[in-house]
Amino acid sequence: MIIWLSSYPKSGNTLLRSLLSSYFFSQDGNFNFTFLKKIPQFPSAKLFKKLGIDTDNDDLVIKNYIKGQEEIIKNSKNSIVFLKTHSTLHNIRGNPFTNLKNTLGVIYIVRDPRNVVTSMANNLQITNENALKRIANTHILEKVDNGITIYSGTWASHFNSWKPFKEKNRYLLIKYEDLIKDTEKALYGILEFIYKLDKKNFIIDKKKFSNVIKTTTFKNLQKLENENGFDEILIKGDNGEKPKFFHKGPENDWRKRLEPDLQKKIELIFQKEMIELKYL
Repeated sequence: MIIWLSSYPKSGNTLLRSLLSSYFFSQDGNFNFTFLKKIPQFPSAKLFKKLGIDTDNDDLVIKNYIKGQEEIIKNSKNSIVFLKTHSTLHNIRGNPFTNLKNTLGVIYIVRDPRNVVTSMANNLQITNENALKRIANTHILEKVDNGITIYSGTWASHFNSWKPFKEKNRYLLIKYEDLIKDTEKALYGILEFIYKLDKKNFIIDKKKFSNVIKTTTFKNLQKLENENGFDEILIKGDNGEKPKFFHKGPENDWRKRLEPDLQKKIELIFQKEMIELKYL
């Protein structure tokens, strides 16, 4: 069954995937970017093309979300399949994104929307104001993964849409800020949650755990990107060069990078959720 690693874009999903992929798919816990491929994105053009589905036909792709997930589960050698998604959990034109038959649980990673704005502005090479427009208005991510459309909604609607799994005790909320501040504690809790969902005894590999923590620091991820590039960056700036994916990380402080009027707008638009998450 699937454990979703779900987040709104620019909220820390790549860090979460780095931690889990190096723990579950490496021999010694030492991370490199190749392990990220073990936790692919859904929906994926590659998957749907393999199923013979025209990825240019958005309605057809949406209608086959469940079939695509069933195919992934059927072909997996493991009891758990980790999938990354930026999709909302809402039904799309009457079609569910997933179901309880396919889904074991969700690890939802959330980030202060003020920092989401500044991070997205860098990643897409747009202004903070335009980044705010993107996260505050229902929208889709187009031309992702060779043409697949992803329905992400707003920052708030995305966060709220995944909450129903909480009622089923299949939901773990992780704040990006906590993941950065105390990675060891956060990862331990995440692994405990996964083993509980899989109904297995929680026995941690201490040496591997230690190596995961050491090799997934933001500085090391930056170093790996500088040395090898990072193929998940798809956007090029006006100068024709790709921006750095691992740009600021923990140093991406909205207090230094966000215009005061935009700060107030964000806090007003997302007041309810930010209070709930103790960002306000």
